This record gives sequence, structure tokens and C-alpha cells, in this order.
Amino acid sequence: MQTYYSDLLVIGAGLSGERVACEAAQNGFKATCLSIVPARRSHSSAAQGGMQAALGNCAKGEGDNPDVHFIDTVKGSDWGCDQEVARLFADAAPIEMRRLAHWGVPWNRVVPGQSFYFKGGEKFEKYEKEENEGLITARSFGGTAKWRTCYTSDGTGHAVMCTMDNRCAELGIDVFDKKEAISLIHDGDKCMGAVVRDLRNGQLEVHLAKATAICTGGFGRIYKATTNAVICDGAGHILAHETGLVPIGNPESIQFHPTGIVPTDILVTEGCRGDGGTLLDVNEERFMHIYEPEKAELASRDVVSRRMTEHMRAGKGVKSPYGEHLWLDIRHLGDKHISTKLREVDEICHHFLGIDPRTQLIPVRPTQHYTMAGIRTNKDGAVYGLKGLYSAGEAACWDMHGFNRLGGNSLAETVVAGGIIGAKIVEFLKGYETTFDTAVIEAEVKRQQERIHDVIHGRNGKLNVYEVRNEMQEALMKGCFVFRNKDGLEECVSTLQGTMEKARKVGLVSDGVGCNHELAAALKIEGQVRLAMCIAQAALMRTESRGSHNREDFPERNDKEWLNRTLAYWPIGADMPDLKYEDTTPLFELPPGDRGYGGGKIIPADEKYVKDRTIASPVTEIGKKK
Repeated sequence: MQTYYSDLLVIGAGLSGERVACEAAQNGFKATCLSIVPARRSHSSAAQGGMQAALGNCAKGEGDNPDVHFIDTVKGSDWGCDQEVARLFADAAPIEMRRLAHWGVPWNRVVPGQSFYFKGGEKFEKYEKEENEGLITARSFGGTAKWRTCYTSDGTGHAVMCTMDNRCAELGIDVFDKKEAISLIHDGDKCMGAVVRDLRNGQLEVHLAKATAICTGGFGRIYKATTNAVICDGAGHILAHETGLVPIGNPESIQFHPTGIVPTDILVTEGCRGDGGTLLDVNEERFMHIYEPEKAELASRDVVSRRMTEHMRAGKGVKSPYGEHLWLDIRHLGDKHISTKLREVDEICHHFLGIDPRTQLIPVRPTQHYTMAGIRTNKDGAVYGLKGLYSAGEAACWDMHGFNRLGGNSLAETVVAGGIIGAKIVEFLKGYETTFDTAVIEAEVKRQQERIHDVIHGRNGKLNVYEVRNEMQEALMKGCFVFRNKDGLEECVSTLQGTMEKARKVGLVSDGVGCNHELAAALKIEGQVRLAMCIAQAALMRTESRGSHNREDFPERNDKEWLNRTLAYWPIGADMPDLKYEDTTPLFELPPGDRGYGGGKIIPADEKYVKDRTIASPVTEIGKKK
């Protein structure tokens, strides 16, 4: 059996993973990245719209600064984020965007002079200053006070991913593809690496490291309707969660994006609405301004998804063989704009819908898109429960997003958090020496060999893994989607309890040899059902509405009882998650208040509780003015 050693093992080679690895490598440490797919095909490449950073270069971004970005992020989170982390992010984002430009990202730039933009379907004029020519420009995104989303047309993720992968090559980082970690190696105290399956031949390998970082993205594929790629199946979360030591943070906090296309659920970027696209109903009339007069189509994603669903419930949806939907209209943006700044949207419409967005409407509906939930870490990216284990990006609950993340903040988080957490890993490595317990390593390898053997030979049962997975997905779609209530959640939990029993009894139809997708699915299914159970049970227990977690039977945001974060542990041998809670944030730079959009009643927190945790900050006054 092959055994590899490095100072840092990064599981996942998307933007956050490679950014963490770059930070370690440029400080003299040996870093290795593992990826299921070639790194440039990581799901980071699918991100279209852009990265938020308060540069303030363009006319509509004038006056922007990290304080305003911080306020938008906290409000967007519905006061569910860790404000220390949100501050770290907002302050570091402008630096990181300029660093990416230095590394080669071809950001769209300010073009001086008169130009036009659309808002709510209406055309407006703006003037870009001559002295700002060539600086990084920005577009508008939902929930922001200023235009601050840096972009490269609508292929931002692809451009940054290629640049980051080039940087890894420059630094001599080993990036291995077709490798899937199937378990962590740990002694109950510290993490020592992972047991890895080579997807080309099915052989197991051991990868040992002083520090391990899980950067595997989200787990949207446990839902049936999702914008996520097939590789976003929760593999990294399962690795950490099945130790029994590591919690999933805020599992009930799942984001639904307003504009997944029908019927494939492929995303069309928020940049469509940011650039002036509008949402239309069955009568081809705008409606978002009725619900949200101030923000309209550019309210936060949780709000727009909720308003779209309400509008369809009111009988204003478009009937189709694939279910109800609404329309996204970008026709008025014109050929030049669509052909340059929304060219990927243009291609998606042509290839997957057979329509021309210059002359036809795009069918869209809310669909699962992002997991604010993730492996719980502290502000340094260190995972709760195991020394030497870190996580970054969508895989982590670093918790700058809370209960709703703003568009453009997650793609920025990959590189910003990657840099911050990578630097903390470097600090850890500089003062850390360890030994690798061969007995622990051999025992874990043997356990995985036996697990694979049992699944291949149907020792635990012969149930079809795809049927079991479908049952899990249907349960979440029915009981834990945009709107939630007690009856639906209780039914979801009950169904998933039965699904868990089935997940433990899957076997293979195939022989399991070599590159076998059925085996990969079978090895993950029990862990996926655990994640689904955590979502449903945490959502059932949280009797309030906050951000993307919307309880129809508890419509108020309850700061008095629920200004906290859920930690979902899964003890070894348990049948249900063990839910614990911690304070949402140790400090309030911006005390809880009204978001300014979304409506809804707020039950205020105890005044003394808030006062004791509020620090003096200029954003408090800015927040009042806003």
C-alpha cells in the first residue's frame, strides 16, 4: 500500500483548498491537494457572478469601504453570523482581490465616460471618472448597499480557478486528481491524515500529514433539486462528522437560490438581476417590487426565494410539465451585454433550454444552492474536536454567512478564508511536531478494507443505493425546503429514520472493481442520511424564522431565545444527532436590528445580553444611519 507524507494534506482542490495550500507552500511547507476531479473542474469553476470586495472604484461603488461591506454581510446573515469572522473577511477581501489580479485574474476594469445600466427594467445613466480608468470594476448584487462584486464577465469562478491552479504549479504543490478520502486517521485527540481511495483502480492509499484541511465544498446533492455539481455530495463533511467528535454547525441553514433554470436546476447567475434583469409572473408582469419596494429583485437570496414561492402559491406561477416556475427577463439588456458580460448564461440557455435570452424569457424557480452549514471551526479555521484538523470554504461553518449568505460573498470567502486560515495553519506547523501511531493507521486501513468488502459482497444487505438516496432527497424536498413547519419536519425526520436503516443495508449490483460510482455512492450514503437528519432535526428544534430557515408556524425572528448557533454532533453508534448550542458571536460590532428588507416581526434579545457583548465601533453609527 502506498503511503504519502506531507506537512499539510488538503482534501479538495477547489479555490479554498488550493489557496490554503499556496499559503503553506510559499512559507516553505510541503502541501498536497487531493481532488475527485481535475482541479480546474472543481465546482469553484461553476461560479459565475463574482466576488465581493469593498474597492469603491466604480461610480456606483463610490464611498464603499469594509465597514459598509461588514454591515451588509451581518444584515444579510440575519444576525446569524460570527461578527469577528465577518470583520476579518470584509477587511481582507480588497487585499485578496488585488493579490488575485497580481497573480493573473483578468478582472473587468473601469471604462471611463458615460454608460448605462438597468434597474427594475428601467434604464439609467452613470458616469465613470477618468482617473479610475483601468481599476477593478464591480457589478450590483443582492443585499448590498454599493456595487462591489468584482467579476470577469460571468465566468469569474473559472478565471480565478485557472489562475489559482497555475499558482499551485508555480509553487510546486502536488495536486492529485481521481483521489477520494474515505476516512480520517485520528487517535481521538489529533488528526494524522486520511485513508484515500484511488478512483482509477480502487486501491487504498494512506496520506499522512501534520495538518489536514477539509475543503470539499458543499453537500447540495443530498437534495434532489440543486445547482450543485454531482461531486458536491458531502464527502468532506462525512469524514469529519463520522468521528463522533466534530459537529456540523447550523445544519438547518441551507440556501435556496431564486434562479435555477427549469427543469435542470442549473444556475443562472445573480449577475442577471444585478445587471438589471427582472422576475416576471405568468402574466409577464414584475412582482418583486410589490413585496420588496426598496430592494425588489435585489433583496437577499432567502427573501427573493421566499417571495417567488409566495407568488406561485398565490396562483401567479407558470404551469409546465416540470412543475411551476416564474420567468427571468434579461431581454432588455441587449445583445452586446449578454454576449460579453453574461455569455455563460447565454450558452446555458442555448444548450440546456434551446432558447435565446435576447428574445425569450428564461424559466426559473428557487432551488438548493449553498450550505451555510458546515464543519464547525473557530475563527482560525481550526475544527472543533480534533487537533491538526482545519476546514475552509463552503465545507466549513467558519460562519461569516450565518443564516443567509450574500451573493458574491462565498466565492470571495474561498480565497479570503483560504489565505487567512492558510496563514493560521502555517503558524501551527511552525511550532508543531508529531508522531504517527502505526497501530492507529493500520487499524483504520483495515476497517475501511472490511467496510468496502462488506458492501461489495452484500454482507449487510442488498438494497439499491440509488433508491435509498432518492428517498432521502425526496424527504428533504418535501419537508425541509424554502418553507418549513412542524408537521412537515416531523414527517421528514420520521422518514429519514427509516431511510437510515436502509442506508445501513445497501449492497452493489456491480462488482465494485476499479472506477466504480456505485461503490462510491454506497460508501457515502449513511453519512449523507446523517447530514439530512441533522438538517431536519435542527430545523424542527429551531422554533423561529431567520434568513433561509423559514418556519411558517414560527414567523418571527426570535433573538430572545435563538440568537445562537446549532452544533450537531453524531455520537458513535447513535441513531439521532445530539444538538448543542453556542452563542452566535462572542461580540456585537453591529447589535441585532432590522435588515431593511424581508419584513417580519423580531422578538428582541435581552438588552443586557446585547449590551454586555457590544463593542464600540463606527459601524454602529453607520448602521443607525442606514
